Amino acid sequence: TTKTAAVFAEPLQAEAGAILPEKEFLKKLRKRCDEAGALLVFDEAQTGMARTGRLFAFEHDHAIPDILCLAKALGGGLPLGAFISSSSIMGSLSSHPPLGHITTFGGHPLSCAAGQAALRTILEEGLAEKVKEKEKLFRKLLVHPDIRQVRGKGLLIALEFESEELNKKIIAQCIANGVITDWFLFNARSMRIAPPLTITEDEINAACALILRSVNEVISR
Repeated sequence: TTKTAAVFAEPLQAEAGAILPEKEFLKKLRKRCDEAGALLVFDEAQTGMARTGRLFAFEHDHAIPDILCLAKALGGGLPLGAFISSSSIMGSLSSHPPLGHITTFGGHPLSCAAGQAALRTILEEGLAEKVKEKEKLFRKLLVHPDIRQVRGKGLLIALEFESEELNKKIIAQCIANGVITDWFLFNARSMRIAPPLTITEDEINAACALILRSVNEVISR
């Protein structure tokens, strides 16, 4: 409504289990925010930094936010978050109170250097462009009658099983077999597949073989 200050959304719901929005949803959301005079804020803490095959997930739908929030991979292994917007919106933080958005250790030079190096590596090595083919390989290999659904985008993939109990048993078996994975915070029936962007084809083949082996070992008990 016209009383709405801002709408917060993930271009792809991460902890809900790698759930993609319906086609054109983000564009329609952008349009409605413009009509209502509300800011559109995208949380790309998990989906940003080439995880989905574009530097930012919103690029797939051409729905540009007013504010973009980044974290996690942004720091290249060190703690770093970012609040990105236009100069006019950022300027509103200059008073009431002045610089009310800053933190004691915000902009730490070590974290910023790591973030810069991570971004440079993603761009110079073309990691985003390689994500789509890696996703295709995962989807090709992860076929099993007890995997109810494979969904997600790029290298943020969810494998859905019949129940939370079954999923957690399979995850435990995967870990025992050498594949580190977990479930999603708000979808415990789904296993997370979110490897480093630098994962190789051989590593994908090996990981998928171990995942399927783990599924079979749990089902056969």
